[in-house]
Amino acid sequence: MIFDELRAIQLRCGYLPKAELEALSERTQTPLYQLHSVASFYPHFHLAPPAKAEVRVCDDMSCHLNGSCELRAELHRRFAGQRPDDLQMKNVSCLGRCDQAPAVAVNDEIFVHVNADRVEELARLAMHGDHPRAEHPHVPRVACASDPYGDGEKYGVLRRLVGSRDWDAVLALLKEAELRGMGGAGFPTSMKWDLVRKQSDPVKYIVCNADESEPGTIKDRFIISHLPHLVIEGMVIAGLVTGAKKGIFYIRHEYPLQEEIFGEELRRCAKSGMLGKKILGSDLDFELEVFVSPGGYICGEESALIEAIEGHRAEPRNKPPFPGQLGLWQKPTVINNVETFANVPQILARGVEWFKSAGVGGSRGLKFVGVSGQVEHPGVFEVPMGTSMSDVIFGHAGGIRGGKKLKAFAPSGPSSGYLPASLVDVKLDFKALADVGSMLGSGAIVVCDETTCMLDMALNSTKFYRNESCGKCVPCRMGSQKMVELITRWTQGGLSDSQFAADLQLVEDLSAAMSQTSICGLGQIVPAPIQSVLKHFRAEVEAHVFKGQCPSGICFSAANRLAELPRVGIRP
Repeated sequence: MIFDELRAIQLRCGYLPKAELEALSERTQTPLYQLHSVASFYPHFHLAPPAKAEVRVCDDMSCHLNGSCELRAELHRRFAGQRPDDLQMKNVSCLGRCDQAPAVAVNDEIFVHVNADRVEELARLAMHGDHPRAEHPHVPRVACASDPYGDGEKYGVLRRLVGSRDWDAVLALLKEAELRGMGGAGFPTSMKWDLVRKQSDPVKYIVCNADESEPGTIKDRFIISHLPHLVIEGMVIAGLVTGAKKGIFYIRHEYPLQEEIFGEELRRCAKSGMLGKKILGSDLDFELEVFVSPGGYICGEESALIEAIEGHRAEPRNKPPFPGQLGLWQKPTVINNVETFANVPQILARGVEWFKSAGVGGSRGLKFVGVSGQVEHPGVFEVPMGTSMSDVIFGHAGGIRGGKKLKAFAPSGPSSGYLPASLVDVKLDFKALADVGSMLGSGAIVVCDETTCMLDMALNSTKFYRNESCGKCVPCRMGSQKMVELITRWTQGGLSDSQFAADLQLVEDLSAAMSQTSICGLGQIVPAPIQSVLKHFRAEVEAHVFKGQCPSGICFSAANRLAELPRVGIRP
């Protein structure tokens, strides 16, 4: 309830005044320091009056590849000398519009496919007291091969399961299908559910993680828009199988349209008896509610997400114990992502053999992938698991924009690192991508054309992790900053052989320390971008370091030399 109270104050006052926080502290018996601790952590909240116009430019991966650096430089020029009370311009972490880059937020409204003229118009409107509103166009229904119901009656699996109550069969089918988590970790779903089911505590929870905040990751947004019924059905089934009676759908606050779509489907379910008390007239109960994230990439980490729901700073917990044993409110908790829950009704409705045959080359099931960056047709595509990256990039996404050549691609955002064009025939498969030193992750494919500087991209990705570190553990907090400093120095050139050798050793030492001692996956994955660039694009790095040359002409450009603006997302 803390976040609801804080949002209400900010909506009424425009920020969180000291007097309002003191009154909230007294009314709720919450220590004032705790309210400040929470409010100062999340970029969504303001502890001081904001400017009339707050312009936040996304500069992560896909937006970076689509001109956000140049956009930022031009806006900086146009608004030079502007009074801080009238306008503040900041960088912001990924807004979840990677397929519509570049994106900006003006007073928390997100605008896409923007240029400097458009942003200037929006900012000046805001400075004159108008509140620019982003359009939320109607989302036409898209037929998905993964929907077992099509235009027919939905929730058929749930209806059958309420009648049979064969929970063992559900777990057996999910195990036989080898369904794995589709949010990045790839943990076996049946094993996670079975762990929670076996816990003796009568109170358990089901949580859906819809907080996709990593650059390039947009496929859950699509699934929520077009297949909310599958997500809900998967969550209810998880509740019935594990004995949980309460579910929470955790969605990022940058997805207001998807929140509305999901909410409408929830209300339909409750009205038809699919949710709530006595599901379909039985003695089975399952309540499901929506929790809107107060912001931050770290909330995608499962234990940090739990901390946020409980009203705390989203700082990951030490593990073990794992959420399956002690999760939300210290109760056994299943946490899966949107796509994983949506897969459950597909398997139970169509059978394991269908799931096996839906993939190609021995892979199983269908996969939603988000393709962004420098492609002709960025967007979300539903493809068989095992499809080659080349089929996705050159077939579904229309190839490289402007007839240019492919230089590199990230199979799953910054956490997967970058692979060269020579590996574009690698399959969308857990093992195939692991074999080439990458990972399937969440399926966020970011494409770089021949004009891209890969050292610049490594720096961009590493800055993202530095800015989104919660700061709880020293290896991540200090290591990510040191990594940014090292890569920045390389982009500036002028190092000797011995200096570069020392830097490389430091990168190796930092990588080992962060991967082995960071509390959560964020700190552990920080080295991935630069490690992959050193492996596949070493000559390009050395051109910067020893010759002071950027082969792509990017790192020494005027736009790139612009001092980094303050950034929303840096933790205190």
